[in-house]
Amino acid sequence: MTVGVVVPARDEEQNVGAVVADLLALRDDRGMRVVDDFVVCDNGSSDATALRARDSGARTVRQDIPGYGLACLTALAALRPVDIVLFTDGDRSFKAAQGLRLLDAIADGADLAIGSRVLGRREPGAMSLPQLAGNRVASLLIRLLWGAVVTDLGPYRAIRSEALQRLDMQDRAYGWTVEMQIKAIQHGLGVVEVPADALRRRFGRSKVGGTVRGVVGASVGILSMISRLRWQQARSRRD
Repeated sequence: MTVGVVVPARDEEQNVGAVVADLLALRDDRGMRVVDDFVVCDNGSSDATALRARDSGARTVRQDIPGYGLACLTALAALRPVDIVLFTDGDRSFKAAQGLRLLDAIADGADLAIGSRVLGRREPGAMSLPQLAGNRVASLLIRLLWGAVVTDLGPYRAIRSEALQRLDMQDRAYGWTVEMQIKAIQHGLGVVEVPADALRRRFGRSKVGGTVRGVVGASVGILSMISRLRWQQARSRRD
């Protein structure tokens, strides 16, 4: 199965090069490189994020309009045809080697594999208290509204390309991850969680947990997406 990696990144010149290099260094049991294509979306960076990504072996696209989901959509549009898409962030907050767990889960039959930081280990300071609280609330809402056990909305995830196309992803901001998970549940796809360790950021400041604006924006985006998808589902049943 061919694998493409998508990384949305903004002002991550000190981190993104290592993210690209570490993932491109992954090998399977035969010693063959795991990743077949790699696209980093430079989401309006004011630093050398794109240059560092290219120097490390990725292809890059530019999207000046800010938005996590929009950056993912932009990178996906540039990605070559692959069987599996692996998503991660450009801040070195995950271990590249653990991406193999996500890919193995897809190879074993799952449609969507989420790297759960709740099931894995978290370095001190890897996630802020608002992030932890918001993650718990969103996971609880999904369980109550859809009856699915969810522990994390983590961005380290892998999905079959054909499944991703069925989901018709729309969100351009921080509702992207929860949109994918809920739509996968609604479509009856096979969703699994695997442990993923969360690492404390070494350079720069988190776009979400590091600022009040980021925390509020992410919380509003996630809760709004949950409400919107639930309302759309209820309306379609009435119709």
